[in-house]
Amino acid sequence: MSGSIPTSGGTAPGSAGQGSSTGGAPPSGPQGVQPGAAVTPLRIGQRRLLTGCAMTAVLMQILDSTIAIVALPYMQGSLSATMDQITWVLSSYIIVSAIMTAPVGWLANRFGRKNLFLFSMVGFTISSVMCGMAQTLEQMVAFRIIQGTFGAALAPLAQATMLDIYPFEQRAQAMAIFGMGIMIGPIMGPTLGGFLTDWFHWRWVFYVNVPFGIMATIGLLFFMPRTTARPELRFDFIGFAVLALAIGSFQLMLDRGQGEDWFHSREIMITAVLAGLGFYLFMVHMFTADKPLIPRDIFRDRNFVAAMAMMFCTGSILMASSALLAPFLQRLSGYPPSEAGLLLAPRGMGTMVAMIIASKLGGRYVDQRKLMAFGLIGLGLTLHSMTTWTPEMPSSAITTTLVIQGFCMGFVFNPMTVVAFATLPAQFRADAAALQNLSRNTGAAIGIAVTSFMLTRNTSAVHADIAANITPFPRMVPMSEAAHRLLDPTTARGAGLLDQMITREAQIVAFANDYRMLSLMVIPPLLLLLIMRRPPRVAPAVAPGKRSPPAGTTPAGVPGRAVSAAE
Repeated sequence: MSGSIPTSGGTAPGSAGQGSSTGGAPPSGPQGVQPGAAVTPLRIGQRRLLTGCAMTAVLMQILDSTIAIVALPYMQGSLSATMDQITWVLSSYIIVSAIMTAPVGWLANRFGRKNLFLFSMVGFTISSVMCGMAQTLEQMVAFRIIQGTFGAALAPLAQATMLDIYPFEQRAQAMAIFGMGIMIGPIMGPTLGGFLTDWFHWRWVFYVNVPFGIMATIGLLFFMPRTTARPELRFDFIGFAVLALAIGSFQLMLDRGQGEDWFHSREIMITAVLAGLGFYLFMVHMFTADKPLIPRDIFRDRNFVAAMAMMFCTGSILMASSALLAPFLQRLSGYPPSEAGLLLAPRGMGTMVAMIIASKLGGRYVDQRKLMAFGLIGLGLTLHSMTTWTPEMPSSAITTTLVIQGFCMGFVFNPMTVVAFATLPAQFRADAAALQNLSRNTGAAIGIAVTSFMLTRNTSAVHADIAANITPFPRMVPMSEAAHRLLDPTTARGAGLLDQMITREAQIVAFANDYRMLSLMVIPPLLLLLIMRRPPRVAPAVAPGKRSPPAGTTPAGVPGRAVSAAE
């Protein structure tokens, strides 16, 4: 299935050599297309099946980042591990996934995207079985490292594949489907994990991947077009080594910082220094090496760089707010885990609806940047409204706020992804998808770490402020004698009850402060919109018998730089 998707606007300059349907050099191989080039349009049924397989891979990878959370206490007993040790089941997967995301673009070009996708799916499925069969903590951590290694490529490859198989005018809808998987995964993970653990066994948290992995692998094998491998490429071992040092040390610092009292711990200071050194060496190497791990030219696209920075900020807001909502609802409002999960679900529904609407409006009717501005402003306002939440907040008000918040998130993520790839050359898609996923994951890790640190610190500070005003002397407060005796701070029982009340009030204030901080984090993405270029307009479908716009025009037929499906 060689060739590229023909567009009404002709072929973009510089696209020759990637196999154009209107001219240019033919594909470099009888069975494939040039790496990064857009593939031949598929039949609608074949495209839908391939989309389903790609989204299955995305959901499997995203779900495994969070699905094991609720099963950790059960694993702890089965594997004879301490609470500190069992967290490595999550940490090992997250750290290795982050490290192995960076070279996905090079691996896809070197071995072919289809070959890498199939290899990753098979490896991920087999390692899931190995995780379910683990008998010791050491085995579990080792198998999770293997699982994270294979799983790191799934989301970037799925995104790049969907960008290739959909024509330019349908990319917004394709990215809406992809965004749904990214947004639903973290929401479904704990709920599905709790169900499997309660009704079956914690090992089914991993075994559940097997049937879906087999179906996705078979679908990719039969329906995914093949791209040509480039065996002449050489791997940048130095660049990968220093980047792995940076990402691994940074993720380890964020993961263990809270428990080790951050920079009061020698371990955290060492990992911070190693992370800073690794990032510095990687930047120097990338701008001085002849063929670095990540192509330098990818950063020449202003829209992509701005969208990557926005992905970092919005990923941080999304995951940090999710990490705050669960303990607020369970710890302060007293909701059981199942009901708390149901309250969080409407936010995902609002996101899905908004992504569908944004994919229809963006590009053809409304400037994508305006949609993102609308979503960011709404997101900031809903986060600011959460600063007034109390444990007595009715569930209807919570659900309404979360639905609106999810709706606004959908208006940010879908246009942002479309704009990021709208002007990017096709050969950079795999690298760009990997960088976007790395930015989102890094932003999420930083957001969770910072909000957790601020929550603990603010709780202690507010607790101290309130406690400083508690005295054993009577105040001008109408209380019965029994209540005075019950809350007498000079008695052990009274002091304990007062401490619980003060801690509760301090936590309410600390959560409000975190939500206020997150509401301010929408300002940097809003400023980034000012440096984005408007992507080409999407033209309506050309009716049969009518002439297509002349070559050298944008998809809307406006004279200017031609935009091919490869862009």
